Amino acid sequence: MTSSASVHNIRNLGIALILVGLVAPLVVYPVFLMKFLCFALFACAFNLMLGFVGMLSFGHAAFLSTGGYVTGYLMTQVGLSTELGVLAGTIVAGVLGFIFGKLSVKREGIYFAMVTLALAQLVFFFYLQAPFTGGEDGMQPIPRGELFGLIDMKDNFNMYYFVLAVFVIGFSIIYRTIHSPFGQVLKAIRENEPRAVSLGYNVRDYKLMAFVISATLAGMAGATKALVFELESLTDAHWHMSGEVVLMTLLGGMGTIFGPVVGAAIVVAITTIFSGGQMGNYIHIIMGVIFVICVLSFRRGVVGEFNHFMQKNFTASGLGK
Repeated sequence: MTSSASVHNIRNLGIALILVGLVAPLVVYPVFLMKFLCFALFACAFNLMLGFVGMLSFGHAAFLSTGGYVTGYLMTQVGLSTELGVLAGTIVAGVLGFIFGKLSVKREGIYFAMVTLALAQLVFFFYLQAPFTGGEDGMQPIPRGELFGLIDMKDNFNMYYFVLAVFVIGFSIIYRTIHSPFGQVLKAIRENEPRAVSLGYNVRDYKLMAFVISATLAGMAGATKALVFELESLTDAHWHMSGEVVLMTLLGGMGTIFGPVVGAAIVVAITTIFSGGQMGNYIHIIMGVIFVICVLSFRRGVVGEFNHFMQKNFTASGLGK
């Protein structure tokens, strides 16, 4: 299968999914769908780094929570409109990503992961102590505001279509980044960094730019999520959230376009189903078991294994010649 045909198929699938998304709230509870879209964007942003650059970060919760806290504070105290609140949270998360990136991209492998984790823990303790965050009680209630000063976001259907639009914008940015010359350099760095250096590329600058894009989109997801639930809490800043987005990415398929979306859908569905009753006490055990099964049986993730199966059969049938 040629690369142009593959890109064409991905675009067609994307259009089909958007059409499904437009009618989905008529069938499924809108708040559940909004939660899924926020985490799907978060996972796609993380996958840009891990799947296409090979950089494992354990600090992405800092950007998710920063987007939420900044948006929540400005919406509550300043009274910004919905789109300006989300934009402000996104920008601040991107600035924080630039600072984190400057401090961490000089390191590689486990050292890079540990630096990002340490920086994220500093952010966690800042939000724990800061008076405007509400500490362990969280920031609440956060008003959803009005979109462009006209559309009331208190209505779940209005809010859903706004969240869908935010996800499509974020996903499109990631898709365009991956399929650009810049994205090709990122893949070259992932495959063979010394060779990329020998070709004259400033690898650190490319890594920093990828880090900033990823952090910015993670902040966008956090800002949107805070408005959906009208709440921002320390859960989004905890290192568990950084681990959860790793699980989403690996479960769906690291380095694939739609893998993080599928992984986010699976994780959100499982947590929603088992969060009530006594099973809620064992949710982390359940997620751990799923992760182990995925690593042992589906090393490429759900979408990765599907793509490998289709490519294998496509080649075996002789159509790929």
